Amino acid sequence: MTVYFFAFGLRAINISINTQAIQLQKRYGKTINGSFHGIWSFGGLCGILFATLMIYYEVPMSLHLLSVVSLGLLCCLFAAPYLLTNDLEAAGNKLILGKPDKFIFYTGLVVFCAAVCEGGIYDWSSVYFKEVVQAELFTLSYLFFMIAMTISRFFTDLLIQKIGMKRLFLVSASTVIVGISILILIPTFYPALVGFFISGLGVVSIFPMSFNLAGYSKKYAPGVAISVVGTYATVGVLLAPPFVGYIAHLFSLNLAFLIFIVAALLLIIFSRKAYTFL
Repeated sequence: MTVYFFAFGLRAINISINTQAIQLQKRYGKTINGSFHGIWSFGGLCGILFATLMIYYEVPMSLHLLSVVSLGLLCCLFAAPYLLTNDLEAAGNKLILGKPDKFIFYTGLVVFCAAVCEGGIYDWSSVYFKEVVQAELFTLSYLFFMIAMTISRFFTDLLIQKIGMKRLFLVSASTVIVGISILILIPTFYPALVGFFISGLGVVSIFPMSFNLAGYSKKYAPGVAISVVGTYATVGVLLAPPFVGYIAHLFSLNLAFLIFIVAALLLIIFSRKAYTFL
């Protein structure tokens, strides 16, 4: 039950923060959402480092969790006065049940494909490095993936301004395909590290771009659109890891990574479809 409420709260925070970011971006006058996602990735790296230190020094789990909660509360109290006070649109704040809005539907499918790639690599990178590459330092794959994501997310906004989101969707998906292809074709230590790094570079821009895209919905306000689109991401993160495991059990983990290539190809198609309904 505790984990349920934790997940519920985390989901609510995710929607709220992305809504604030989109509204702030509209007032700012240029694309800045990628930088917010970059800060999120940097926070993830800091969290990994902090958790590693807690485990290394054998800090009790209760103290570990209490310190995380305390830090989270301090951050919330510090940030609260700086949040936008009126981030609601005049219309489109209610979810309308019925036939799905095609723009939101295809944008959601883009996020779903991104979540399949990102969530699947999160969960299976270390397993791949241990079982396929047979490396002792199997966490290096996840570290390289996260470093690539953290660094490149700070350049997402610049890339959007230079080549546009529509083209960047194509470039991002193609980069994911290149990275995963290296992992499938050359499953050895250094090429695999390069493959995970390239995959991180590719997948990193898709989430901030998709939330940006959802903000252009003609039917829903940004908060509602992001909530709906974010649900597709949750489903993708939920389904991808076990599906990869199932395919790996039938064939091999190396071949199971073909799922990420299929997801990247579908992402190109769905992003093109989403733009036809703008």
